[in-house]
Formats: sequence, C-alpha cells, structure tokens
Amino acid sequence: MAWFKRSKENISPESQKRDIPDGQWIKCDSCSEIIHKKQLELSNWVCPKCDFHFRIGSEEYIKTLLDDGSFKEMDKKMKSGDPLEFEDTKKYAARIESTMSKTNLNDAVKTGTGKINGAKVSFACMDFKFIGGSMGSVVGEKIARAIDKAYSSKMPMIIISQSGGARMMEGAFSLMQMAKTSSRLARLAEAKIPYISILADPTTGGTTASYAMLGDVIIAEPKALIGFAGPRVIKQTIGKDLPEGFQRSEFLLEHGFVDMIVQRKDLKETVSKMIGYMTN
Repeated sequence: MAWFKRSKENISPESQKRDIPDGQWIKCDSCSEIIHKKQLELSNWVCPKCDFHFRIGSEEYIKTLLDDGSFKEMDKKMKSGDPLEFEDTKKYAARIESTMSKTNLNDAVKTGTGKINGAKVSFACMDFKFIGGSMGSVVGEKIARAIDKAYSSKMPMIIISQSGGARMMEGAFSLMQMAKTSSRLARLAEAKIPYISILADPTTGGTTASYAMLGDVIIAEPKALIGFAGPRVIKQTIGKDLPEGFQRSEFLLEHGFVDMIVQRKDLKETVSKMIGYMTN
C-alpha cells in the first residue's frame, strides 16, 4: 500500500512553465538578468541592473543619436561586387545575398545626413549584423562619400564604428579602403571641420587602423572591445598573459587611446556639446 498519492498524474516541468512569447525576454550577457525587450528598448539597450551595453544596429543608433525624422540616407542602393569570385564555405556573392535578405541591409554601413539637437551633421554608422561589420569596398566608398559631404557642406562628421575589421573576401580591395577614408579625413582636418569618432563593441582590425582612431574626439562606449588584433592572437604571439581588461574601453582611456567613455543614454548630449565647442 502506497503511503502517498499524487493528486495529479504526469506532472512535468514543462507543464509548470509560464507562457512567455518567444523573443520578448532577453538574458543579459554580463549579469544574466532576464529583461523584457520593451524595457531594454526604453533604456537604449543597456541592462538596468549592471549597465551592460548590448550590441545594437545602425537603426537603433540613428534613433539614439539623431533628432527624430532628421536622417536622410545617402547611397542606399550601393551593393558589393565579387571582384575575386571568392568562395570559402559558400560563394561570396551568395553570402552577400543571404545577409542582405536576413538583415534588410545592403552592406555594413549606413550613411547620410541628420541633425543632433538642431546641428546638421554628416553621419555614418556601421552595423555588426552584416558580415561582422566588415569593411569592404562599399563600406569604404560610402564612408568616403559621407566625409566628402561633410567637407563640401562644412558640417561635422560623425562615424560610429562597430566592426570585425577588413572584409578579406575582397582581399586588397578591402585594405585599400583604409587609405581612401584616411586621406579624406586628412582633408577634413585641413579644413578644420570637426570629426567625432564613436567606438562601439567591437571595433577591431582595419577599421581601428584607419578612420576609427582618427577623430578629433574619440568616444568609446563602456567595456567595448577596441584594438587591431584580438587578445587571443596577441597572447599567442608574445607568449605572455595580458593585463586585466586589455583592449577594453577603460584600459584604452587609462592609456590615452580614447578621450572619454560615454554611457549610451548620454551620447547625444555629449556629442552635441562637442559639436558646440568645436564649431563656435
């Protein structure tokens, strides 16, 4: 004879789960807090518990930094070719097409003009969703044209970098974008037109080695990974352990590679003040 009797048969953990719609709750990568998606959107995609800055795309940065309705996109239909007919696990041309379909982007940067608290700016924002925010021919050309727009219209240039580096499926064509964009920024500097560079997580490779680190003011988001080669590669090369926090924003600020670290919620006001200081 059994001492205890179940009141319900076939009780399972699955039957006790709450009915939560897929995609409505997001786990913080830093503190593991479970956050509702709407709450994250209202906080500019920053964890309310630990201040971890989630990676966001160009659309979110446009909403965060520019005045509502002020952004006018340039060169929207520009797309990458396949000059090397490159193929690894799949053909480069097929990878481009599938990424365009998944992300609703034509390449890894959006460029255009907009306003920040009423001040007109030329604007470029990279998007990590598109092949790791890699810098290919289209990225370099669009950023070069945005810089040309800043030069011809005498307006400040703002670039938000978020990239894994040069797009090696385009070989030397991608590396040439470093020189193209850097030379345009040199001309901008000669004309004394402000350029503010904003570094998001991650900013690495050829992007770091060119326009990302050439700003009159370089702003980084908290704890963003910023560097040329990755920490693992550097550690293997030099055969030594790296300092704690190596290549994070705070380490770079301490060693003079960036000018300030700014919380995303304060980004617009900070950039607005910088524009005011440099244009008056």
